Amino acid sequence: MDEHIQNFIDSRYLAIAGVSRSKMKFGSMAYRTLKKKGYHLYPVNPALDAIDGDQCYRDISELPVEVDALLITVAPDKAEQIIERLDGKRFKRVWFQQGADFSNAANKAREKGMAVVTDRCILMYAAPVRGIHAVHRFFAKLFGKYR
Repeated sequence: MDEHIQNFIDSRYLAIAGVSRSKMKFGSMAYRTLKKKGYHLYPVNPALDAIDGDQCYRDISELPVEVDALLITVAPDKAEQIIERLDGKRFKRVWFQQGADFSNAANKAREKGMAVVTDRCILMYAAPVRGIHAVHRFFAKLFGKYR
């Protein structure tokens, strides 16, 4: 497995930018799934006070100090705004969820010294992998797309 991916999923304290009121949005699905897998999660959304009874942070700057990894599930333009506000010394890792072109935001994160993962679904890597994500991982491995 790619070193950046392994280091990210080994982080047990993760912030997720892009949780939503909608249970169908990926940020909220990832939040619930990763929480079940034992991650300590810090949801970020400026419009929410809580998700599933857990405190939701309005801004990245409000996160506790132990959080140094960030999963981004927002649109690329919002992702760029988030990255511009991040301190590369505190935030070591950032994962841009697959499904959109995050190349500008990813480049900005790399310039700040962050380890970056793009074009991958975190739920294919964070163990245990079950259901549809296990099927996706199987085919990614089969076709040489799993790194």
